[in-house]
Order: sequence, then structure tokens, then C-alpha cells
Amino acid sequence: MTVLTELYLWIKALHVIAVIAWMAALLYLPRLFVYHCEVPPGSAESERFKVMERRLLKYIANPASIAVWTFGILLVLTPGAVDWSSGWWHLKMLGILVVTGVHHVLMARRKDFLHDRNRRPQKYYRVLNEVPTVAMIVIVVMVIVKPF
Repeated sequence: MTVLTELYLWIKALHVIAVIAWMAALLYLPRLFVYHCEVPPGSAESERFKVMERRLLKYIANPASIAVWTFGILLVLTPGAVDWSSGWWHLKMLGILVVTGVHHVLMARRKDFLHDRNRRPQKYYRVLNEVPTVAMIVIVVMVIVKPF
């Protein structure tokens, strides 16, 4: 029995905890951007949003994404954890890449707000807010149901 096999349930628990934190941050950040669009650049409210956005990324989203990827890779490396002959994991991986991509887009948009250069409307952030939700649904169904 390998160390990863012995720690499998702990790694899995930490992975799920990190996923919850990451998703919470990715669902909240675009909402902050929606509200940030409503205030004048350089205003006290805008500066407050900049602090909130930075802290959300720095203290929750970024560490959680690193933890998700770290624990996820450890789970994949655990002997017998993934049936590589089934196809569900391909779609799960695509979902993970989409969520990661959204995270990076949100980091770039935060820089736009930081420098008072946002040119995107609220609707953009409202739509972007739905992408992690759809990806999460796909990921959870693939992991739990394993339909193919």
C-alpha cells in the first residue's frame, strides 16, 4: 500500500474543501465586478471594491486553486483512483480547465479595475458569473455519476 493510498480519504476531503472555497470565490468575484461597474472610477467606493477584489483573489481564490490542483493531482496519482479506460474523466478535466481559465480571466479583469480601465459592461460579468456554475455541474456529475 502506497502513502497516497493510505492518505486517499484525507486528500479527497482536502480537495473537496478547496473546491468549495475556490468556487465560492469564483462566484463572488464577478458579482463584485458587477457592483464595481456601478461606481465612478477613483471614487471611495471604487477603491473599496479594489481592496475587496484583491483580498478575495489573494487570500481565497488563488490559494484554493493551488490546493485544488495539488490535491487533485495527488488523487490522480493514487493507484486505482481513476479508471483510465472510462471516458468521464476527459469531460471532468475539460471542466477543470474551463474553471481555471475563468479564474485567469477574472484576474485580468481585476487588473483592469485596479487601473480604472474596465470597459466591459455589467452584463459581461453577469454572464461570466454563470460559467463556473455550469462547469461545476459538469464536473460533479462526471465524478459522482460517471456516465461513460
